Amino acid sequence: MRQFLTIAVNAFMELIRQPVFLLVMTASVLFEIFLAVPYYFAFGDEPKLVENSALAVMLLSGLFGAVLSASSSLAREIRAGTALAVLSKPVGRAQFLLAKFAGLAAALTVLTYVNLIGVLLASWMSFDVFGKTDTAALGIFAAGVVLAYALAGFSNFFLRRPFVSDAVLALLVLVTLAAFVVFRFTSQRQTVGMEAQVDWRLLPAGILVLFALWVLAAIALACSTRLDTIPTLAICSAFFLIGLMSDYFFGRRAETGEWWASALYTAIPNWQLFWLADALSMGKSTFHWAYVGKAFAYAVAYAGAALAIGTALFEERELG
Repeated sequence: MRQFLTIAVNAFMELIRQPVFLLVMTASVLFEIFLAVPYYFAFGDEPKLVENSALAVMLLSGLFGAVLSASSSLAREIRAGTALAVLSKPVGRAQFLLAKFAGLAAALTVLTYVNLIGVLLASWMSFDVFGKTDTAALGIFAAGVVLAYALAGFSNFFLRRPFVSDAVLALLVLVTLAAFVVFRFTSQRQTVGMEAQVDWRLLPAGILVLFALWVLAAIALACSTRLDTIPTLAICSAFFLIGLMSDYFFGRRAETGEWWASALYTAIPNWQLFWLADALSMGKSTFHWAYVGKAFAYAVAYAGAALAIGTALFEERELG
């Protein structure tokens, strides 16, 4: 257990020290906030448009980060010989792979949390043609991001600490603090006679996106046992695109009893199960947390299957 925790923590710290991780986190959360700044002409559906777009940015940035993180966490270590050095100790390959996934899942959780804060802020800042841009919230959030980078620069220059990981952790704290200040101490007019409110239905929607990222991370990690970054990205992109259309391609035929459609419908993850934007757009105000539990069970089962395949591939991989 001690070796597992050590490898997982090291994998997590290694991932958040990657400049691309900080870049993806910062760019995605800033773009989510930007979506709530301009005026739209959506006939009163501007808040729904902003929320759906922010959730899409959250999902796509997470998918990109999951593939890059999985490749840098395992494929690069195999290529550099670091994995062989670790496995020369009393550490099994299955334990090594599962610890890598734990560190990867923790890093994706941090990325998703920061993006979820951006999505909630975007829902607060959204407005229709009778509202106006929330400059106060925009200024507070921008100040939080600038302060996070300034603190990371200070610690790097004076304390010789790594800039990227300190910036990630500072963003985690200061983005949360900025959201609390905005929600607690500012006001915003979304439309005539209506003050701004946070759409808390986005919270379970963001959690489901996190489950989808865990599944894709497990697939990417399994691919990284044998492939490099570009082939892993291609395979994961194919899984993502086909999984989006899984109901159309395989679901209907599986209901009619065609065995090949049932097999593919089971083997390919159905990403629509993790996407609630359509339900939110239809105005469904109630949400059952039991669905989150079922989605969590589905994500755990699929990630477990992908990691089992990855372990089998990794056991046969020559590392010398």
